[in-house]
Amino acid sequence: MKSSPRACPSTPTANSAPRPTLAPSWFAAVMGTGIVANAAVTLPWSFPGLQTAAVVVWLGAALLLVLLALVYLRQRALRLHAGDPVSAQFLGAPPMALLMVGAGALLLGHRLIGLRAALDVDWALWSLGTLLGLVTAGTVPYLMVTRHSFTPDAAFGGWLMPVVPPMVSAATGALLVPHTPAGQPRLALLLGCYAMLGLGLITSLLVLAMIYSRLVHHDAPTGAVVPTVWIGVGALGQSVTALGALAEVAPSVLAGPYARGTAVFALLCGIVLWGFAMLWLALATGLTVRTVRTGLPFAATWWAFIFPVGACVTATGTLALRTGSSPFVWTAVLFYAVLVTAWVVVAGHSLRHVARHMSRWSGGGNARRPSVEPDPRPDARAETGAPSAPPRTAVRSPEPVSPSSTGPATSSA
Repeated sequence: MKSSPRACPSTPTANSAPRPTLAPSWFAAVMGTGIVANAAVTLPWSFPGLQTAAVVVWLGAALLLVLLALVYLRQRALRLHAGDPVSAQFLGAPPMALLMVGAGALLLGHRLIGLRAALDVDWALWSLGTLLGLVTAGTVPYLMVTRHSFTPDAAFGGWLMPVVPPMVSAATGALLVPHTPAGQPRLALLLGCYAMLGLGLITSLLVLAMIYSRLVHHDAPTGAVVPTVWIGVGALGQSVTALGALAEVAPSVLAGPYARGTAVFALLCGIVLWGFAMLWLALATGLTVRTVRTGLPFAATWWAFIFPVGACVTATGTLALRTGSSPFVWTAVLFYAVLVTAWVVVAGHSLRHVARHMSRWSGGGNARRPSVEPDPRPDARAETGAPSAPPRTAVRSPEPVSPSSTGPATSSA
């Protein structure tokens, strides 16, 4: 990205309206909770009571989605977040949250509400999530080119968030292909999903190259930005999942040779991408362990640990079903155990933080509108209600800035 000076959007002052208390990054909690439920269905090895527990978790994700959506829409902060070069990246989280809950309705919710109602819910959430995801995938990069300004070390994992939603739409859209009228409607949906897979995968590979360049040529990330490195694992894992899901439904749409071709493509390309995902997983794990030793402050970015591990579960499970390979089966089960453990830890920290936030709010009156997330920066004036510092000319690496802060970050370190 360019590094020439350009003024960032102006930030609110002490005399302006209160800063919003909820950033779009918190929708990653719905993504993570949703994939814990959905991944249970894709496991190549089932456990007693797992499906029932997954239904409960899916219900929690659905309720959390409704709550966060109501709070976020009430803030009317979309324009403010879109104008911020860091917060804008996480506008990809709400569409993926919709897609996860919608897919869960079809995979799990039919046990409670029936297949017809589950289909209606999934169609509605998939359509809305896909539309918002395509808008985000086009709008955020456009804003990065025309309005935002970045220094050479600005790239971080959050840059993947706006471009991954179409890939999630491809994976979850495959569930709807068998329920689409045969003929042109079903063909259009399948081809559209493949097109969205290409959009998300190729763009993700480009962004991963920029992130890798930043990691190699500049200081290693620290603090709350480290978990965002894991988003690369999620993007790669989701592509493998989408390839397998689309190949599964392709025979009902495409002629024989092309249907067989999708199966070959899903297996060979899937294994190649899975291998790359494991490399990125090792890199992300190493950076996380390194940061934990010096202190990893809690932030909404901790939810970036969850969805990527869930994508590893679904990707590995897909390859296990296609190959019959025992190592893939055991790896998928291991990933799911890690996923559930990580989800319990992150959810527990999130609930404790929300409880502290509500306690401070009720005890401190309305004099100050608190944030719902701790800021790891030494100077957290923008999130605590103090006057913001003047905007700077270019955005550097967000290491010292919590990329998931409840209000938009103002600039660089």
